[in-house]
Amino acid sequence: MSARLRLGVNIDHVATIRNARGGPHPDPARAAAIAAAAGADGITIHLREDRRHIRDGDLDAIRAASALPINLEMAATEEMTAIAEAYRPHAACIVPERREERTTEGGLNVAGLHNQIAPIVRRLNEAGARVSLFIEPDPVQIAVSEVLGAPVVELHTGRYAELWAEGGLEAAQPELVRLAAAAADARRRGIEPHAGHGLTFENVGPVAAIAELAELNIGHFLMGEAIFIGLDASIREMRRRMDEARA
Repeated sequence: MSARLRLGVNIDHVATIRNARGGPHPDPARAAAIAAAAGADGITIHLREDRRHIRDGDLDAIRAASALPINLEMAATEEMTAIAEAYRPHAACIVPERREERTTEGGLNVAGLHNQIAPIVRRLNEAGARVSLFIEPDPVQIAVSEVLGAPVVELHTGRYAELWAEGGLEAAQPELVRLAAAAADARRRGIEPHAGHGLTFENVGPVAAIAELAELNIGHFLMGEAIFIGLDASIREMRRRMDEARA
């Protein structure tokens, strides 16, 4: 496996700010171009059912703005599957989605939703997208992901981030151990493990140091930090901290 950990930059919340007022500014496509220049390895976007941030019209604009591979996060619905089939992103990450949530609150229960997700995974594979399942770092969810034929899982780091906020590395250590075990389990099954949610400059290091992980997807923190230091500097600093952890 490659020692270099890829960074996928989620630009959803550039669109969140744009949509708060209406009009074209700030432009998420411009953010995609800046991310590419700053050292990102991919662009992640979540087209939600309620279109609260990224909208359908952004899809082609973001693709035109950067040559980076696009990771389309999507709910397991017929509408989103049809959009992904037509758009043909590099990767499609199936995530849980509820209208009332502020952000994704946990991993997808692929064990409980096997019959719903299986045909979607098949259709996305046939469309040429690299299918990823956003799951908790749980051995049952990983085993079912293998049965479903997903080449990638993205491990939810939200609980790790919450524990870190409460008590730093000591408090988060049990969840870090669980993440490392899940990443190793995925590798043993021939699945490429990614991770993301709630990662910051302060807490990214221990996760980035998990050798089995191939990619981190980070968005909200980078966009928030960009208010203070700029998007280019925010991404470059995250890239530096990830590289330092791997070294």
